[in-house]
Amino acid sequence: MEPMLLWGLGLLAAAVLLLLLDIFIPSGGMLALTSLVTSIAGIVCLWRHSTTWGLIGVLMVVVIGPAIMIFGLNVWQHTPLGRKMIGALSEEEQAAHAIAAEKERAARLALLGQEGTARTDLRPVGIVEIAGRRYDALSESSLIAAGARVRVTVVESNQIKVRAIG
Repeated sequence: MEPMLLWGLGLLAAAVLLLLLDIFIPSGGMLALTSLVTSIAGIVCLWRHSTTWGLIGVLMVVVIGPAIMIFGLNVWQHTPLGRKMIGALSEEEQAAHAIAAEKERAARLALLGQEGTARTDLRPVGIVEIAGRRYDALSESSLIAAGARVRVTVVESNQIKVRAIG
């Protein structure tokens, strides 16, 4: 076989290998860039051998390169590193977060009807202390001065509404 053909095919094979490695080794895109440069060098070698092989090389890079990247990204998102980088949680972590969120929601709902003290002026938002814990709260009516006694009247997701008492 001709040396230019061997070099071209070898460089294209190396480019494919570098592209596959880029999926699993975090390199900041350096392996992908090296793969691109290697594939261009391979195409140049194939063009120097013959026009037919040059066209085949271009088609391989244009079709196989994106196909490998799409396949790789689909596989990568299921690897531990991929899940960590995109912030995906495992089923156990999702279940733990759901349980924690449910506990937090139940704790907030338990505040309904409880009394506390305004730690800052509520104009209409401020800080109240209920059962020794501080919460951001929204005054249902007008200004509530710091130190005033308040009662929780509404709990909606993360928002607590209070009303001055006495």
